[in-house]
Amino acid sequence: MNLATSITFNVPASAVWQGLTDPKIVEQYFFGTQQKSDYKVGSPITFTGEWEGTKYEDKGTILDITPGEYFKYNYWSSMGGLEDKPENYANVSYRLTEKDGKTLLEITQDNIKDEAAKEHSEKNWQMLMGELKKLLERE
Repeated sequence: MNLATSITFNVPASAVWQGLTDPKIVEQYFFGTQQKSDYKVGSPITFTGEWEGTKYEDKGTILDITPGEYFKYNYWSSMGGLEDKPENYANVSYRLTEKDGKTLLEITQDNIKDEAAKEHSEKNWQMLMGELKKLLERE
């Protein structure tokens, strides 16, 4: 099952891109998560932190990137309860489209097990990106 969701920011695409890729900004809206990557195709991307007292280390690989516009990575979460093997990874992508100083961020995610998981995932994306939106539009 696949998910597609979007949110519009009242800031340029360069600001949204920085919000998605700068670890100092990510940490501010993503529950203190430490995100690391050099954002090159084939490079790792990791997300580490603690959620409700449980440490997590989520990871993936950058699959495609056009700096400032698009990136896609595969993703496995230690919190998902699934074994770390290829069929348990999801693909996540971010596409930015700027028009008249506003930016549309489109997020896709695949390999979602059922409708309940899809709704949960969409709610999480909207909440997270809503926090990023508040952060970016406040500055």
